Amino acid sequence: MTGDGTAQSREPAASCQGVVRIYWSASGEVHALKGVDADFPAGSLTAISGPSGSGKTSLLRILAAQDRPTAGTAMVGGRSLATLSTRQLRRLRRRQIGYVFPRPPDNLLSHLTVTEHLVMAGRLRRMGRHNAAAEAGELLDLLGLTARRTHRPAELSGGEQQRLAFAQAVVGRPSLVVADEPTGELDSATTGDLLDAVHRLTARGTTVVIASHDLQVAAAADRVLHLRSGTVASEEVAGRRLAVIDADGRVQLPDDALRHFPTRRVLVDVDVEGDVHLRRPT
Repeated sequence: MTGDGTAQSREPAASCQGVVRIYWSASGEVHALKGVDADFPAGSLTAISGPSGSGKTSLLRILAAQDRPTAGTAMVGGRSLATLSTRQLRRLRRRQIGYVFPRPPDNLLSHLTVTEHLVMAGRLRRMGRHNAAAEAGELLDLLGLTARRTHRPAELSGGEQQRLAFAQAVVGRPSLVVADEPTGELDSATTGDLLDAVHRLTARGTTVVIASHDLQVAAAADRVLHLRSGTVASEEVAGRRLAVIDADGRVQLPDDALRHFPTRRVLVDVDVEGDVHLRRPT
């Protein structure tokens, strides 16, 4: 359940259908993503997990409109990334997508105060100064930063810096906020504070996607996409783990289930009630 209890019924803030991403290097083709299907509901927190090389960064870059898919469809704010010109992609990133870097200082400018960061973000999204200042005040209250509004980044803790980074990313209510390992340099307690702040943002309708190895992030998310070798190996929603069926009918089994099928062959039985059972061949 998302913050306002209705997010699942709304049009997704972003979606992927059959997304493939291939990179070319001196050693040949690298298939970073191999047909990813995923929806990112409005007003929700989605965590993307998986080992190094599983495709997390590639998926994040596509959602952030920094890369285009090699094949398939990626939508953000109702627009297909494949159909946009370079100029249109730049406009989409500026107005519809917020981005949070892993290291807190990388998100901020050392000479600006907390309030000045948010007003600047609003101006970049073509908000008037008055509207930007009004929303800045609301976000500072929401994220517990009002008492720090005149401070500069060096005077903030790491957790406060990341809360400011998220506030800056959501000024102007973009369709999507993408964060790459935002808790990597935070301790457990500070991570908890940041995730509480993120939930307050999703409750007001913000959609947040976080790529992370952090189990705290996964536990706090409305859904978790587990990637393996460029595909969605499984999805967790409301405490249930779901295997993923792609458009061609292929089922991705979670790692702990996959190990029971070392031959990569499975018997499929459908009982009279319509339940499907997977069994090891004898």
